[in-house]
Amino acid sequence: MGLLTIGAFAKASRLSPKALRLYDELGLLTPARVDPVTGYRLYAPEQLDQARLVAWLRRLGMPLARIQHVHTLNAIGAAQEVRAFWAQVEADTAARRDLATFLIDHLSRKDPAMSPTAKPLAIRYAALSDTGLVRESNQDTAYAGSRLLAVADGCGSQGALASAAAVDALKHLETDNIPAGDLLNVLEDAIEQAKQAVNGVGGPASSPEEAGTTLTAMLWTGSQLALVHIGDCRVYLLRDGELFQITHDHTMVQSMVDEGRISREEAASHPQRSLLVRALGHGADGTPDMRLHDAQREDRYLLCSDGLSTVVPTEEIHRVLSGIGEPKQVVRELIGLANGSGGPDNISCVVADVLELQQ
Repeated sequence: MGLLTIGAFAKASRLSPKALRLYDELGLLTPARVDPVTGYRLYAPEQLDQARLVAWLRRLGMPLARIQHVHTLNAIGAAQEVRAFWAQVEADTAARRDLATFLIDHLSRKDPAMSPTAKPLAIRYAALSDTGLVRESNQDTAYAGSRLLAVADGCGSQGALASAAAVDALKHLETDNIPAGDLLNVLEDAIEQAKQAVNGVGGPASSPEEAGTTLTAMLWTGSQLALVHIGDCRVYLLRDGELFQITHDHTMVQSMVDEGRISREEAASHPQRSLLVRALGHGADGTPDMRLHDAQREDRYLLCSDGLSTVVPTEEIHRVLSGIGEPKQVVRELIGLANGSGGPDNISCVVADVLELQQ
């Protein structure tokens, strides 16, 4: 078969002539020959596979620059790149789904027809932070109050100041009267205040390597806990004897797991397992995950820094949360387990139990 005109090639590849001209200009799909007299583009039949791949990748929504990169790879590398792209799409979709769920729940509770919880609930709480056995100083901050629960893990030379500043920026939520219909705006404003506070620690020319922090916090609203999460601290929920991790680590290694590049077992010992993709600090992506959780009587929540979660097996965390009654005793036991495993990092724990309010 001879060369195909741009019209015939467009029909065979399911790409428009306009798209083919654009891809030629970008160097993405160069014609086999351009007629020197007419300027018509002519394509070889063997270019159809490449053109069809471009068409399918565009239908996936992949940007042209990334498609260009895919075309420089062999088949295995191209497959890995498509897998990584789609994992990111799914992660972005999940984040939007979480926000949509938040908004649906939030707006539903503006409806006066919605009945309040049958029995008033409250939380019983404790917080504890420990330097561990290896680090010279503690860059974690842990806080628990009647409405606010928070853990922050600082990094850089001024990490301790950064984590404290982030948590301090949220403490006004303990006393502020938050209208039922304004929760989302309040949380967004609080995160912005935390960002500014952390930036103020390092000054305008600083970087997250000098003054940065993670931030994971929950705001108690009387029947719900509103979650904001940036970084790799975690929140676990113990409900009806089962333990659930309700946050997603914002780390490079977790992204690699999500993309199928490494297994969870490989992630546990990966040398870059602490490299963050989201944090608070100059130049960092401080976009939070935000969710609402309907509280139930006898729920138990654990907020912890990675100084606990990376060294104490989940089964042991589950055992302690299930078997010990008082939050103060729970946080002491968990920190003891982390130090018993070598205490290589600072350790912070916040535990909150949901109880019926005694009237």
